[in-house]
Amino acid sequence: MRGDHRVVFVVFDGMKMLDMAGPAEVFAEANLFGATYALRHVSPSGKPVLTSTGFELPVDGTAEDEPEPDTVIVVGGDALVSQPVPPDLITTIRSLRPRARRLVSICTGTFALAAAGVLAGRRATTHWRHARLLARAYPDVQVQPESLFVEDDGVFTSAGVSAGIDLALFLVEQDHGADLARDVARSLVMFMQRPGGQSQFSAPLEVRPPRTPTLRRVVDLIAAQPALDHSVGRLAALVAVSPRHLARLFVTELNTTPAKYVEQVRLDHAKVLLAAGHGVAETAQVAGFGSAETMRRTFTARLGISPSQYRARFATTGPGMREPGKDR
Repeated sequence: MRGDHRVVFVVFDGMKMLDMAGPAEVFAEANLFGATYALRHVSPSGKPVLTSTGFELPVDGTAEDEPEPDTVIVVGGDALVSQPVPPDLITTIRSLRPRARRLVSICTGTFALAAAGVLAGRRATTHWRHARLLARAYPDVQVQPESLFVEDDGVFTSAGVSAGIDLALFLVEQDHGADLARDVARSLVMFMQRPGGQSQFSAPLEVRPPRTPTLRRVVDLIAAQPALDHSVGRLAALVAVSPRHLARLFVTELNTTPAKYVEQVRLDHAKVLLAAGHGVAETAQVAGFGSAETMRRTFTARLGISPSQYRARFATTGPGMREPGKDR
């Protein structure tokens, strides 16, 4: 494919196929509407790579074969979070970085950028499941675990596969404007578009079971009955400890405060109810927010959209689904 704007994908054995294919389709579709993207693929060795699906992906060479890349995209792979990032992959990223206008990672590709030293002192994101590991492994990275994608001075990082597609559409809009990006979104039947700061909607509350029996009793109660009064004073009284001691247990074991933990549980509970087709007012009561307005403020602050907008996007269309516009 010929074009003026060279998009270079950095691939390697074990890469996630969709991390490359999703964004590549966005750029290829943009070419149908007048863009001029030339898609290239390089591997550290210059040899074909074996993807997560077992497909052998041909490449165009190594980093040395791309003297003038405009956008460099590092894809993800399961091994990037379970094993040390290969030195030759780090070398490839470091070689391309000074020559590229934009450097991008998809999903766990963020770990490769971090290992190459690119993210030191920068804001970044990755798949919600691995955000804590990223923060622990690279404390100099300012991890934003809920964002779909993050830009920091020409370096872009994204969450899961669908977020990589959102990011690719954002890059197309940067290059060619909103009208062309909107045409691409319509053609691919995509949202136009989820903003990068919007939360990773599918991320449930991920908490390791507390080691302390007292704290475990508290979190089990909150999960089982989110609508109860879960003020720190009441929770502490239920397990016969001081509010200060309970707050210290939350920070030590769960890295959060009791109030934020309760809010997250209620938010996750509300998302499940809304996705099942329950009304906004009913969900607010059952999930423990007390009022639809309180829940709306929480959704807007944490997810970037209102409860009714969330339900419109993610609710089922089964028999139990309420009519659009009702109970907002």
